[in-house]
Amino acid sequence: MLRELSIRDILLIRSLDLEFGTGLNVLTGETGAGKSILLDSLGFVLGIRGKSELVPYRSARGEVSACFTLSSKHPALAVLKKLEFPVSTELLVRRTVSSAGRTAAFVNDRRCTLNGLQTLAATLLEIHGQQAGQGLADQSSHLAYLDVCADHAELVQNTRMAWRGAKAAGKQLADAEVELEKSLREAEFLRHSLDELDALAPEPGEDEDLDAKRRLMKKAEQVREKVVHALEAVGNNGAEGMISDAMRWLEKSRSVAAGKVSEINSFLERALVEVGEAQQLLHELRSSLEFQPEALEQTEERFFAIRAAARKHGVHPDNLLSKREEMRRRLALIDGSSDRIKKLQKDACAAEEAYEKLAKELTVGRRATAEALDAGVRRELGPLKLANAVFRTCVDESKRGANGKDQVEFLVATSPEISVGPISKIASGGELSRFMLALKVCLSSEALGVTLIFDEIDQGVGGAAADAVGRRLGALAMNSQVLVVTHSPQVAAFGQRHLKVKKCVQKARSEITVTQLDDDSRIEEIARMLSGDRVTDEARSAALALLDGAAAKPRHPH
Repeated sequence: MLRELSIRDILLIRSLDLEFGTGLNVLTGETGAGKSILLDSLGFVLGIRGKSELVPYRSARGEVSACFTLSSKHPALAVLKKLEFPVSTELLVRRTVSSAGRTAAFVNDRRCTLNGLQTLAATLLEIHGQQAGQGLADQSSHLAYLDVCADHAELVQNTRMAWRGAKAAGKQLADAEVELEKSLREAEFLRHSLDELDALAPEPGEDEDLDAKRRLMKKAEQVREKVVHALEAVGNNGAEGMISDAMRWLEKSRSVAAGKVSEINSFLERALVEVGEAQQLLHELRSSLEFQPEALEQTEERFFAIRAAARKHGVHPDNLLSKREEMRRRLALIDGSSDRIKKLQKDACAAEEAYEKLAKELTVGRRATAEALDAGVRRELGPLKLANAVFRTCVDESKRGANGKDQVEFLVATSPEISVGPISKIASGGELSRFMLALKVCLSSEALGVTLIFDEIDQGVGGAAADAVGRRLGALAMNSQVLVVTHSPQVAAFGQRHLKVKKCVQKARSEITVTQLDDDSRIEEIARMLSGDRVTDEARSAALALLDGAAAKPRHPH
């Protein structure tokens, strides 16, 4: 419910604070008093429009704030949660506009994007009138109106879930089929490559070992010559012989220096042992360097085969084993893919059947509801001075999507000589509002979760027709907050809160004021609406009769 509206420096409004109540709130005033400016201000704060022209030339910035009280199940709470704003039953929306046209929006004093604000606004109010671009003028909303009338909320939600399930299952199947087709094209290559790798049978680290081995083989002859020279240097003709000679020579001197000779010989004996071990290792090294020519050829052939396989598959030689296992897995998937495809086909078929069943149930329910809605709206049109009008709900099963397979459009003809056509093209602004009023009366009370605003819905009607409009607005207001801008005294008489809009000139500047009327001033205002500028006692009596009559009449139109 819209509780308060505060306006600062917007067009002809310098400072204005309005309070609204539950039920039917009526705004009256002379033509040009500024009632439309109030609706423009309300539309601006909720993101409908915002231009620099809203700001008076003497001001730098304009601002509008709207305060709402929400029920615990109000749809705006879900929007707040989705937008990641604090969820509260008290909602303050504020929007500013500079003289340069720059705007800023705030929800509970947190910055909000225009798109987020408009999403929130859609759950807060509906504006119906001469220039309104929403409601019945928007053909995309007709499906939602019909579903509200049919109380299809749970069925629509289930259909949306089934649609998402069918889309997901279909995509999974399509992706699997594309992958299978791609894999089948690769299968021959995979099998051939796997046979090659199985025959090659590379080992971890073998590439480095082979590289080191072949390098050694290539230098083996040169190294072997040096090893032979080393053997000669430590053999009988080298170090070993020289040490032995030294020991013999020292033995001949034992009689002169026996103690020293023994000590020296012990060192030389140990040296001979070390030289002998070195000789053994050198012999082994020489033997290891004796390669057959074909050994180098075989080593290089395997080394280059491993390197070629690695280049072919774009991996490091050490990763050929994991590449081989990957190809085994891919071939296994290809071999088992037909079973997987069959399962995915079965799942997709089941998901599609679930969606089709729910969509069909929706179509049947919508067509049945359309007939009942058409009959109900037709009953309402006569008293609203649209007795010759035709209202028809067209349900066309041609738009497959999350909300089922139906496209819904309200078709009308406002007189016998006019062909039935889209309501947005056939009905005038006032007629559109009265069609909406008739439709809203037919909707269930649970549907009325937003504030309904009707701008001059009484245009072109008076007398009994205006009384019928007032009664229907009163019926709507029993379950929802309704704001109506009206020039009709019959409609104004049904209001539970009456606000009078007036334009006055102060200090050479036009300014709009709004006054909440008490019982006496309300009689005066309705009398003015009846008689014009000169209010007579007869007009006051007629105004009082209208108020008494509105209070005595049942709110429900039937």
